[in-house]
Amino acid sequence: MHPDLTLDPEVAEALAAGRPVVALESTLIAHGLPKPLNLETARAAEAAVRAAGALPATIAVIDGRLRVGLDGPAIERLAADPSVEKASLADLGALIARGGSGATTVAATMFCASLAGIRVFSTGGIGGVHRGAGTSFDISADLDALARFPVAVVCSGAKAILDIGATLEVLETRGVPVIGLATDRFPAFWAADSGFAAPRRAATPQDAARIAEAHWRLGFASGLVIANPPPAAVALPAEVMEKAVTVALAEAKAAGVSGKRLTPWLLSRIAGITEGRSLAANTALIAANARAGGAMAAAYAALAAGAGGSR
Repeated sequence: MHPDLTLDPEVAEALAAGRPVVALESTLIAHGLPKPLNLETARAAEAAVRAAGALPATIAVIDGRLRVGLDGPAIERLAADPSVEKASLADLGALIARGGSGATTVAATMFCASLAGIRVFSTGGIGGVHRGAGTSFDISADLDALARFPVAVVCSGAKAILDIGATLEVLETRGVPVIGLATDRFPAFWAADSGFAAPRRAATPQDAARIAEAHWRLGFASGLVIANPPPAAVALPAEVMEKAVTVALAEAKAAGVSGKRLTPWLLSRIAGITEGRSLAANTALIAANARAGGAMAAAYAALAAGAGGSR
């Protein structure tokens, strides 16, 4: 066990026994969704993982410790405390050194999950190459994390505010498998079709688990993107999504919003432009991805047990 890592006892017991565990990020609780929806969504995601036969392990930095598996009071603190920072890979050392608290991004959650030995992580959407990155160099640490940490990320593709074509190219260059879950199209967070094909397809979470098991059995150390489209009932039409993104990006540029503030600012603004439709899609897809992640983790645990628990 890493000296800066604290596992919830239930999570530690499950991992030791080879039972399925799904990592969940905490940025959506502290920075991604408004109150009280943030807390409601976090609880719904944990419940969805459990309903699919796995154990949820929400991850955050709490008082200088990398915590894997949070109890109710810890999640409530993340939802209510405005001093909780947004923590990516570059922030973890400083937070630990001063005993601070931070909500982990996709990249930081992958790192912590990998330290703990968790192979499946469910979230909303991954970060990637931002539009205009050719001059801004704004590229999410999520992409490097996917290339470095052996964790399968069940998500609704990449966030729609990104240059999705460039994001897919970087993932291909880094050797990260991108798998459409029951789809041949790569989703764009709120929309089921980003306009780009999913490089590979898995018919079910069980098929995705078999692909992940084979990928790691070959010796690859990278993660995988398991792209699950948002539920059809709440998914935004591509043209509605793109119009909202274009307006929000222009407003962010005019307001000088950049860096860590940009993504939360854009998500909030797009919720306003779409009159809450993007927010409804966001919360629904988080729960759907948690269910899919739970099913994938259960299937992967069974495969690992069949191989003697060595994978």
